[in-house]
Order: sequence, then C-alpha cells, then structure tokens
Amino acid sequence: MEITVSRKAHFNAAHRLFNESWSDEKNQRIFGKCNNINYHGHNYELIVSVTGKINPETGYVIDMGELKKIIKQEVEEKLDHKNLNLDLEYFSNVIPSAENICIYIYNLLRDKISKDLDICVTLYETPRNFVKYPPK
Repeated sequence: MEITVSRKAHFNAAHRLFNESWSDEKNQRIFGKCNNINYHGHNYELIVSVTGKINPETGYVIDMGELKKIIKQEVEEKLDHKNLNLDLEYFSNVIPSAENICIYIYNLLRDKISKDLDICVTLYETPRNFVKYPPK
C-alpha cells in the first residue's frame, strides 16, 4: 500500500516572460504585464508530495525533516529573492513561466530523493494560478 506525504515551502522571485525570437509587440500581446521590461515578482508557494510505501522500521514514507532540508537547499536557497531570468543560468534560454519553473524544481528534487519514491511538485504562482508536475 502506498501513501502520499507533502511538505509546503515558499520563495519570492522575479521574472519576465519574453521570447527573444519575437518582436516587442508580439511579446506584449502574448505576455501582457508579465512582459514588463523591469520584471515583476511573485510570492511562490510550493508543495512537494512524495508517494511510496511506509517503511515498517520508521513508519515514514520519507523523513519530513530530511525533505524540509532538501527543499531548503535545492529550491529555497537557489530561487528565493532571485531574478530568475538573470540569476539562474537555466532560465537564460528557457522562458521562466510557472510551468517551466515547476519542471525545473522537480528536476532539482528528483536527483535528491530516492528513486523508489514518486514525487510531484505543485507550484502556486498566485493563490489562483498553479501548476503541477508531473500531471497525475
């Protein structure tokens, strides 16, 4: 039997949605306010869910203290109070949309959590706009 446990976290970051191959007019038409040349920020909320079997020796799927530490090191310390376009090399050629940020976070965490466990990342860009990866 499998069960899912989740940990919430949060970080603040700025970004600009902009496609270099498009004209300024097209970028403005497609991305609107999110294309602000001076960037704009969000208070991102993150939920990392881990699914697996309960370890009979610990009663845990994953040690939540360890999950907290992984999220802090891999996500919060790398993204909090950053300009995603300018401060993270990954986003120098990837548009930092909520979708792409979510996949980026998933990839950061996937390497740090046992492959025996499934993970899912849900990223809230605003209280009403959020993305989930992988989409199960």
